[in-house]
Amino acid sequence: MLALGQTDSGLQRYAYSQVHMGGRVDVTLYAPDEDTAERAARTAFGRYAALEDVFSDYRPTSELMRLCDRAGTGPYAVSKDLFAVLEQSQKVAEMTEGAFDVTCSPMVRLWREARRTKEVPSIRALRTAQLLVGWRSLVLNPAHRTAELKLAGILIDLGGIAKGYANDEALLALLEEGIERAMVVAGGDIGVSGPPPGHLGWAIKVRSIPDTFYLSHCSISTSGDTEQFVEIGGVRYSHVVDPRTGMGVTTRIQATVIAPRGLVTDPLATALCVDPKLKERLERATGATVLVTVVP
Repeated sequence: MLALGQTDSGLQRYAYSQVHMGGRVDVTLYAPDEDTAERAARTAFGRYAALEDVFSDYRPTSELMRLCDRAGTGPYAVSKDLFAVLEQSQKVAEMTEGAFDVTCSPMVRLWREARRTKEVPSIRALRTAQLLVGWRSLVLNPAHRTAELKLAGILIDLGGIAKGYANDEALLALLEEGIERAMVVAGGDIGVSGPPPGHLGWAIKVRSIPDTFYLSHCSISTSGDTEQFVEIGGVRYSHVVDPRTGMGVTTRIQATVIAPRGLVTDPLATALCVDPKLKERLERATGATVLVTVVP
C-alpha cells in the first residue's frame, strides 16, 4: 500500500496492487484514513478473487468450466455474475456479426500453443476448432437464468469481457464501503468513479494516443497487440483471434472505447481489433466513444 498525500478535502490518496485474473490489478482510492482505505481495498480485491472463481478458463473448478463440462446436456443454472457477462457477450456477438464470440476458446487455445511453439496452427486444427465455434450455440434463458451450450465440446473464453465487468463490480464494492472517488485498473481495462478532490477527472494516458483523457464515472478499455503477440515467419499475430476465421489478427490496430461500464467497453475494444470497420456501427448502437488507431 502507498499513501500518496493529503488533499484539502481531508481525503488522502491510497494505492494498492494485487494479482488477480491473470495479471496485476491496481486500486487507487481516496479515503479519510488508512483503516477505511485498507478495508475498502480488501473488499474490492475480494470481489476480483470471487469473480475469478466464476470466469476463469484456467481453473477446472470455476463456474465457467462447470458450465462447459455440461455442454450438450441441456440448460444449466448459472449465477447472476456469469449470466450478466454471457448475456452481454451475446448482445455484442449479434451486434458485430460474430467478430466477438466467447465460444472461440478452441481457437484461442490453439494460438496460446502457437505463442509457445512459434508455429502457426495447422489448417486441420483450425477447421476442427471451427466446428465448435459459433455464438448461436450458446442459448440463454433470462426467466430461469440458465445457459445452454448446444454441442458437446464447446468451450467458452471470457478473456475479452470479464475484466471489464470485474472493474464495474470492484467500483460498486468500493462505493458500498463509502469510497466515492476511485480508479481500478486490470490490464487494458480501467474503471473510475468520482474524480480526485479538486479535479474534473482522473488523468488517463493511452499508448499511441497523444491526448490525455480526464474521466469520471465511466470505463475505458484498450485492446491491441502491443504486449501479447507472436511473430512467426515474419508475420506478427495478435493474441486477439478472429472467431470467424480462427486466425490471430495481423493488422496492427489499437482500439480504445469509453462508455459508462466496463461490461460494454471491454468486448467492444476486442471486437474492434478484429474488425475496425465496425466503429461507426458500434458507436451508434451503444453511444460509446471509440478511437481506432493504426500502431506503427
